[in-house]
Amino acid sequence: MLVTQVLNENNYSSWSRSMRRALLSKNKIKFVDGSIKKPQKTDTLFDAWERCNMMILSWITKALSPHIAESVIYAEEAKDLWDELKERFSKGDYFKISDLLQDIHSIKQGERGVSQFFTDLKILWEELESLRPIPTCTCQVPCSCDLSRIFLKYREMEHVICFLKGLNDSYSTIRTQIHLMDPLPNINRVFSLIMQQERQEKQGVVDIKALASMTDRNNQWRNQGNQGRGYGTRGQGRGRGRNPNYGKQCSYCNKMNHTIDECYSKHGYPPWYKKGDNNQEKRSDWSSVNICQNSTEPEGTQNTQQTGNSNVFNSFTTEQMEKLLRMIDRADESSHKINQV
Repeated sequence: MLVTQVLNENNYSSWSRSMRRALLSKNKIKFVDGSIKKPQKTDTLFDAWERCNMMILSWITKALSPHIAESVIYAEEAKDLWDELKERFSKGDYFKISDLLQDIHSIKQGERGVSQFFTDLKILWEELESLRPIPTCTCQVPCSCDLSRIFLKYREMEHVICFLKGLNDSYSTIRTQIHLMDPLPNINRVFSLIMQQERQEKQGVVDIKALASMTDRNNQWRNQGNQGRGYGTRGQGRGRGRNPNYGKQCSYCNKMNHTIDECYSKHGYPPWYKKGDNNQEKRSDWSSVNICQNSTEPEGTQNTQQTGNSNVFNSFTTEQMEKLLRMIDRADESSHKINQV
């Protein structure tokens, strides 16, 4: 087989193009285009012609689908077989041209990459070119108007416009820049520019993913550090339903949202609490801290620590406590700023 493509009812244009190239490489194209006529049987070249003719018939038959090959098995000359196939399968070229034009002007990139989109579009261009080639001058004295060059320029411009029109909206900026170029670059140059833009976008996406991953890790570390200092537990006490003691009344101080086990008035105030502050959120937050401690430590250890903390707090004066609270606030603020950066 000279070509890998097999002729069927829908691919005569591409098949005939491939077969013509194969026959031309074998120096046998003149047997099917009528350049070499069948000699007389008395001619000395008849045996050589008959041998080449049968060889070309065999090549063409091998490149046909089974049901088409059965219909031409009795053909005797390569030229007759070639003409018959052309007459049978090339009559729908006008409708094929219409379908190709519609596909070319409506194709969109979609989920495909730029390279795959350009390849699919180029296949349509090549098929249309084989069905509707650009005319060339056939005069004995060649024309000097360069009409073929003008046709090629128009076709190149059409290819560039169709390619840019089918790209996704993410390439709108570079598409506008290319449209403003004068003269308009050829299609290969435009494809190169779009590929550079695609590589830059992919690199940007990789950088964003890396930055997002790093940010997630930093947030996890920060949350773990905050929970170690008590911030994560304090935040859990905010809102109805998060504080298990929400709505409960202390039997020691008769205040709401905590019980006697977490009462500041009885067990002492935390370092960040300012006396005289009526913010219930801080009480409920500190209650959550005490709840976590109750769930992980024995009762005797809790009473000892609470009594020790109360004695330590009572040993400081009011000015010393305020200085300590300001130092803790500044340390927290600097820590948050570092984590944010």
